[in-house]
Amino acid sequence: MARTSGSHSEITGPRILEAALKLFAESGYAAVSMRKIASEVGVQVGALYNYTPDKQSLLFGLMRDHMEKLVAAWDQETRPDTPMARLEHFARFHVGYHHVRRDAVFIAYMELRNLTPENFAVIEGLRSTYEGKLEDILEEGARNGSFSVPDAKIASMALIAMLTGVNTWFRETGRLPLEEVQDIYWEMTRKAVTA
Repeated sequence: MARTSGSHSEITGPRILEAALKLFAESGYAAVSMRKIASEVGVQVGALYNYTPDKQSLLFGLMRDHMEKLVAAWDQETRPDTPMARLEHFARFHVGYHHVRRDAVFIAYMELRNLTPENFAVIEGLRSTYEGKLEDILEEGARNGSFSVPDAKIASMALIAMLTGVNTWFRETGRLPLEEVQDIYWEMTRKAVTA
């Protein structure tokens, strides 16, 4: 069967990923069929298999891409000298990076349960790498007396959960601009780790 108009790989591949991201975020992975993704893209369902072996591969690819880009983006950030300044930078970075990637963030956190064990292990490894960046800041701050955290690993997971939660309610049209929200969340972060 001939490909439909616009189904060239350099066009259709990204469109499939965009459609899967949108549909998984709107309806949940379990409720989205390959047929629904194909319909969203405007191709026959069989054409999807030229770009992905299955729906699980789409989910895993979206989650891995999000986590790899997040880790890489943080690694490219210029770090301030002190743990307190680094923690502030991390808090602002995390909120700022995630607020423009709402669907990817939702999927990365809410669809872990739908990954195969092998794929889960990869995503969990990437999450641990990112959480470890914050954990390192907290440990250094605890060593020099800047922070009072009984367990840096638990504190890092708690802070990341709080900072990621901005995505569930923040909208550009809301009463506060993002910069003010970052200020407030930084203040809550600071208070959470200082004696």
